Amino acid sequence: MVSWKRPSTLLCVFLTLLYDRVGESVVFPLLTFLVAPLVPVSQLGLVIGLLGGSYTMAQFLATPVIGSLSDHFGRRPVLLVCIAGSAVGVGLFGVGAGLGGAASGWGWLAMVGGLPLMFAGRILDGATGGTASTAQAVIADTTPPERRARAFGLIGLAFGLGFIIGPGLGGWLADMHLQLPIAVAVAVALLNFLVTFLLLPETLPPRARQPLPSLAQLNPFRQVLQLLQDPRVGGLSLGFGLFFLVFNGFTTILVPFLSLVLAWQAVDVGRAFVLVGVVAALVQGVLIGPLSRWLGEQRLTMLGIGLVLAGYLLISLAQPEAHAQGPMAQPAMYSAVVLLAMGIGVTAPSLRAMISRRLAAGSQGRGLGSLQALQSLGTSIGPPVAGVLFTSLAPRAPFWVAIVALVIVAALTSGALQRQHQPLA
Repeated sequence: MVSWKRPSTLLCVFLTLLYDRVGESVVFPLLTFLVAPLVPVSQLGLVIGLLGGSYTMAQFLATPVIGSLSDHFGRRPVLLVCIAGSAVGVGLFGVGAGLGGAASGWGWLAMVGGLPLMFAGRILDGATGGTASTAQAVIADTTPPERRARAFGLIGLAFGLGFIIGPGLGGWLADMHLQLPIAVAVAVALLNFLVTFLLLPETLPPRARQPLPSLAQLNPFRQVLQLLQDPRVGGLSLGFGLFFLVFNGFTTILVPFLSLVLAWQAVDVGRAFVLVGVVAALVQGVLIGPLSRWLGEQRLTMLGIGLVLAGYLLISLAQPEAHAQGPMAQPAMYSAVVLLAMGIGVTAPSLRAMISRRLAAGSQGRGLGSLQALQSLGTSIGPPVAGVLFTSLAPRAPFWVAIVALVIVAALTSGALQRQHQPLA
């Protein structure tokens, strides 16, 4: 029975995360084209950054609450609520985008109806976006500590495959109708709910459940502060949060950069993110286990930060003239997205595994929820900052800033490992 339960549970987690990522990424390459009818071109980067920031700020405020609720009520009901909320949020976003597109001749209607609905959808989607952190808690419930790095690699594998399927599907569907990928995203979320409801067992036994915290304890800023003050995981968590501020936050601006600076079409952007998905799936689904055993999680983390830094450097050097011969005439851009995918593929599961191993068994849900909230706080700050840099300074400025920030992240993470008496062997 045990030999069957664990693989089936991990498979359910994998499917849940896969559907979640497909539903999100199918719309991702189209953001520039969906928002363009609603705002002036000069403000496009800023608005896309604010849309990304509103999602992750809502996620930041809600995820520690979701983590604590999953420690009390169990993982399964919390996952179902999160998936249902995402379906409604994506639907609102689609209604706003459709209203804005129809109202392109009446700017006031787009502003009064379309754009606010798009923001409302993103906020609701973010507020119920605890799927990843709750899934991480399921993995922690069912996997011994020494195998968690590989198990957490399932998260990256699911996200990678989602980026293979989602952007390519979105670009293909957009050729038929720009709103069609949004309808597919809602359908995928509903399918995700059905699969989770039918297949996922509860993994948190009653004896391990925690009492509901007070309202003050549910304050996400307080939970994040407690995580950062924890001598076991504080330094690593700070490095984790800053890394995702740079990666998730500044990668959001990549879509308008490709569309406006390099003149890529939706299908070209989709191809780039398909490549990200292929590489991320390969790294986190196949290579993360052997690499972790060979190099160790600490060295792997530093290697991943270096790969992301190199990717941003190549993006900052990409030139629009090469696109005249087709997207494959952009070797710098395609090399860059490979480096970004490899970097996130090794860094994220390695850092999560090191932090999870230092958390108490009964606090995995809350601790990983707080870690997810820290990630959300970083990624809620990153997109608006990147949007301001893109709009006000230069389209390449976000990537220049990201390079400097990653050097700081590497120094902070290395220092945290040394202070915790975990020297790089």
